[in-house]
Amino acid sequence: MKIKTFVGTSANAVKTQVWTALIAMLVLKYLQLKSTFGWSLSHLIALLRQQLFVYRDLYQWLDDPFQAPPALAGVHDAQLELALEG
Repeated sequence: MKIKTFVGTSANAVKTQVWTALIAMLVLKYLQLKSTFGWSLSHLIALLRQQLFVYRDLYQWLDDPFQAPPALAGVHDAQLELALEG
């Protein structure tokens, strides 16, 4: 594991950042092993970063990442139309 830079440089700050990085890698490795899709760890991290602000079930997404996100309840297509009159 490579940590490029540290936010804080005191001994306590460095230890906290190393432990945080280790925990993050452990969670990501668990998600990789839990998935039935053949993820590489770097591909999982890159796509997970893109999906952080999309509301969807994580475990369903891990198994089928290229499925469209579900429609949000209460949002109708008519609300999204822009009616320009000229």
